[in-house]
Amino acid sequence: MPHPDPLAVLLRGGRRADRLAHVERLPARPATTAPWPQWADPDLVAGYRVLGIERPWLHQTEAADALWQGRHVVLATSTGSGKSLAAWLPAITAVRDAARRSGTRISALTRRPTALYLSPTKALAADQADALRRLLDAAGIRDVRAATCDGDTPLEERDWVREHADLVLTNPDFVHFSLLPGHRRWHRVLRSLRVVVVDEVHAYRGVLGAHVALVLRRLLRLSRTLGADPVVLLTSATTAAPATTAARMIGVPVDDVTAITRDASPAGRRTIAVWTPPVADAANAATRGDPAGDPPGQRSATPAPADDDGPRRSALAETADLLADLVCSGHRTLAFTRARAAAEAVAERARANAAEVDPRLADRVAAYRGGYLPEERRSLERAIRGGDLLALASTNALELGVDISGLDAVLIAGWPGTRASLWQQAGRAGRAGADGLAVLVASDDPLDAYLARHPEAIFGAPVEATAFDPTNPYVLAPHLCAAAAESPLRPDDAQLFGLDDDALLSELARRGLLRRRPDGWYWNHARPESPSRLTDLRGSGAESTVQIVERATGRMLGTVDGPRADAVVHPGAVYVHQGRTYLVEDLTDDVALVRPESALPYATRADTAKRIEILATRRTRDADGIRWSLGVVELTSRVTSYRRVRVPTMETLAVVPLDSPERRLRTTAVWWTASASVLAQAGIGPADLPGALHAAEHAAIGLLPLLATCDRWDIGGLSTALHAQTLEPTIFVYDGVPGGAGFAERAFAAAPQWLAATRDAIAGCGCPDGCPSCVQSPKCGNNNSPLDKPAAVAFLTACLAAEALHPQALPAPTG
Repeated sequence: MPHPDPLAVLLRGGRRADRLAHVERLPARPATTAPWPQWADPDLVAGYRVLGIERPWLHQTEAADALWQGRHVVLATSTGSGKSLAAWLPAITAVRDAARRSGTRISALTRRPTALYLSPTKALAADQADALRRLLDAAGIRDVRAATCDGDTPLEERDWVREHADLVLTNPDFVHFSLLPGHRRWHRVLRSLRVVVVDEVHAYRGVLGAHVALVLRRLLRLSRTLGADPVVLLTSATTAAPATTAARMIGVPVDDVTAITRDASPAGRRTIAVWTPPVADAANAATRGDPAGDPPGQRSATPAPADDDGPRRSALAETADLLADLVCSGHRTLAFTRARAAAEAVAERARANAAEVDPRLADRVAAYRGGYLPEERRSLERAIRGGDLLALASTNALELGVDISGLDAVLIAGWPGTRASLWQQAGRAGRAGADGLAVLVASDDPLDAYLARHPEAIFGAPVEATAFDPTNPYVLAPHLCAAAAESPLRPDDAQLFGLDDDALLSELARRGLLRRRPDGWYWNHARPESPSRLTDLRGSGAESTVQIVERATGRMLGTVDGPRADAVVHPGAVYVHQGRTYLVEDLTDDVALVRPESALPYATRADTAKRIEILATRRTRDADGIRWSLGVVELTSRVTSYRRVRVPTMETLAVVPLDSPERRLRTTAVWWTASASVLAQAGIGPADLPGALHAAEHAAIGLLPLLATCDRWDIGGLSTALHAQTLEPTIFVYDGVPGGAGFAERAFAAAPQWLAATRDAIAGCGCPDGCPSCVQSPKCGNNNSPLDKPAAVAFLTACLAAEALHPQALPAPTG
């Protein structure tokens, strides 16, 4: 018996029609197939047919043909469009073709082709490895060996991979920290490298994107040095200007990349709805809360009003109820949230609601997030894929291409931050040509409220470009050291790494990291450190992971990143794992000990105090009442207390002080101050000043990526009406990685243009009070409050007048 239409289920016969703010309907798309390439291995083709692929889609053969002909390819088609076939068809054919041409068994070849698959997550690599094994089994191919190899792989298994594997599935971190530094042990793989696959390339943006681009360039350079000439396939479901992104990622001219963007896979009709939760009146106010609360930046303790209707119900509570409705009607569903605690809360509430209809349904809903053990995540993936589970409430850990097909619906609790993420998550619904529903549930936040009122801001604009800059010297310098250790740098390497001259190499030599010789630049082996340890791709500061362990049994429940442990697993914290509640008894440097607790009447929420201190001022520039500064700052945050809050009303029951350590981020920042005369010229009084500064700060962060080729998630900001050191109203914009990444420095150098572009972006926006296009931020930790758009325009206009500059045209983006 067919399931009812999922949107009709959510509307409940029209009783919820007032919550439906907008519906976007995307028509179905027929498939366009093509013959199998004549060069394709016949056994492999037979294996695909066993798996149900009688003929490939056109974009698959176009990409595979281009790779076979030796061209770099970027394949940018929708989620679930079978992009991996374009990689494995030429890679596996090359391995078997080499065996046939040699007239020997593949195991006897001394130089058989190899392929390297790079994934942004271990989960995606494991999923690809499972699919690859199924393909080889279906084809009856026993002479091609595939294996995963990452930081979790035991040493003896790594030895086997190095000596025998033809297809190696790993991630950029392993390539940087292990494969390239140990390239002599990986000599067989590197010297025979035929294909490099970079999956989900849109995930590599900002500082991470710059790091990954340089790791890829080092990999390609070293392989060529050893005699290989690999081609690269970069895949993405959601990215603007894919050819430009791919060329920048691997360091080649854009004309050297073939872009395949026409999606020939079938797609069912897709409905995307924007959903606004109801106003929280006295009758339903108690249902606004949830065990975890919305994540920081999604909801504040005092919700902002939506229009004139008053505060609305929590997006998480609404999402949980919608999820339960879909489960009760038999629809397979993913619900995306923006925080781990939120995923647990949505799953728990949905389980409880579904169990009221049928107690058996409680076991068919689960949470999925980072921090679970790998075997637990694999088990959940198999359960949702096989139908044992009907629903998962997940963080963006399932946003990327882990194969979970046949989903009926996707719920998205709050704006995910970018259009790229929205389309990636929505693309999970209706995969494999089936119809699907995606619902964006607007959170109680001005940004989401604006999008609900103006859906054209979502559906009428393209996805964002993938911004990163491999020439940033702060990022490039440690990779040059690592490259020099792998093989001495020669003059012809300058173009690959974007070097216009040898100034940066000379500076590294002056600091004792490199040594210059007549034939090139060498790593200084007298140094005690490994050059690959000079940088961290993820910019995390290399802090430890805290294990969450049940005291009575010694069983490890999961993990949490060290920087988050103080706020998540402090003593007295309530920790939820797959619907089971635990109380944290003790937290050490690397272990949180917990005990099970049932029926706790409260949840816990941490309170954090933050401050920014100027450590050193490197450069300043004064105008009439404005001072620009560039220097070193230290951001200090500390969990000062936690609140026990009643579930579900979120009423504070008690505040418990904590003696947590301070967490510090020392980085580079640009900041500017405004004198009383500037504020008087702008007509801004004390009551308007915080909103003016906050709005200007948001807009400045949003515009900086156009000048500094960073991503807005790579930088942060802080504004204050009176800073303790400057003694004036101050706006800080800082690099979000330890030591800095060069973005603040570029902002300082382009301060007049940056200020003018910021003012023009706000003033030129047609909204009356501020919106995501001007002053609202998707990552604001203060719920986008206070914001005063008119006051921000007046403030920035006065700053520009003080600079004695007219607004200038924004320079073309670099990189």
